Amino acid sequence: MEWWEAALLLAGGAAAGVINAMAGGGSMLTVPLLVLAGVPGNSANGSNRVGILTSNVAAAVRFRRLGVRGMAHIAPVIGPALAGSLVGSLAISRLTDDTFETVFGLLMIPLVLLTINKPRVRVTGDAWPAGVTIAVFFLVGVYGGAIQAGVGLVMLAALSRAGFDLVTANHIKVLVTLAVTCVALPVFIAQGQIEWGPAVLLAVGLTAGGWVGARLTVEGGDVWIRRVMVAAALALAAKLLGVYGWIGDWF
Repeated sequence: MEWWEAALLLAGGAAAGVINAMAGGGSMLTVPLLVLAGVPGNSANGSNRVGILTSNVAAAVRFRRLGVRGMAHIAPVIGPALAGSLVGSLAISRLTDDTFETVFGLLMIPLVLLTINKPRVRVTGDAWPAGVTIAVFFLVGVYGGAIQAGVGLVMLAALSRAGFDLVTANHIKVLVTLAVTCVALPVFIAQGQIEWGPAVLLAVGLTAGGWVGARLTVEGGDVWIRRVMVAAALALAAKLLGVYGWIGDWF
């Protein structure tokens, strides 16, 4: 690994950690960065989970120290999310690297749109019935176990419909993501889909960002990071889908 690749993983991980703690979508940046650093697609997906684990531990501890108590409300969503995570991680780990990169590249476009128009937590309206909440968070778990990127944004939207306020929803999101990662990560380790060198570098950046992101409450503090992330996501989606190669062949 070149020094600039290591620096990019650290810096990109830190930015993504802040984004993940404040809303979600940081893996849209970190997974493609791992691919750019030479990590194959499925291994990039697995290696990313190391940093997701450590950064969500940091964010969860930070939220608790700030007096947020999401743990008391996690019971209705944690079980289905964990079950879905196991299903999703087992399914995605069977894809080839090329297939995963194509799938991830295709998903980048709707994820960018979700990042630009991030969901807002509702303050009025009836909460979902328990059965609907279970079904939705099973599907959230499947997606989180399989792809991870953007799951925080999806989870915030789902938690709002389940009846949670913004601060509690954000803490629950961190806790559920942590639990989902604890299920998915061993699957990727067992499949040999972790590149530990890049994974550890990325984890250092993500963890620092997760700690800062949980504390960062100044409105608009993440705007510049989101702009960079959206631009990088679009450029890297083009790379994963082979657009640059088509352009080169054309000329």
